[in-house]
Amino acid sequence: MSWDIVIFNSKQKITSIEEMDEELLVAIDFDKILQDFFLNIEVNGEHRSIKGADFSVEYFINNEPVSNKLFNLYGEHALFELIRISKTYNWQIFDMGMGEMINIDDPAKNGFHNFQNYLNQLLNKREEQ
Repeated sequence: MSWDIVIFNSKQKITSIEEMDEELLVAIDFDKILQDFFLNIEVNGEHRSIKGADFSVEYFINNEPVSNKLFNLYGEHALFELIRISKTYNWQIFDMGMGEMINIDDPAKNGFHNFQNYLNQLLNKREEQ
């Protein structure tokens, strides 16, 4: 199961999705930036996969600039790779499973460990049914 996150390019420091000002979102060419930043991207039609030794980051390309982008992460280090580029470009990361922004300066507060706990809760609920 993937860990789903959304990266935002905004002039606003987003503390919660509910308080986000959509007028401050800035559309950019995420795909070009990702292509220039990462050397290890596999291409399959519209699908892209950034591969590492113990992780992958998957996404689909857009045909025009966008202000946010959905990523599917596999492995803890996937988040650290996206944090690295987010710090470079001043992007912000939203954890879709937890419903909160990820602190890119201290991802341990709400990062992979919390995702694993969330995933275990979902799996336990399925087993109970």
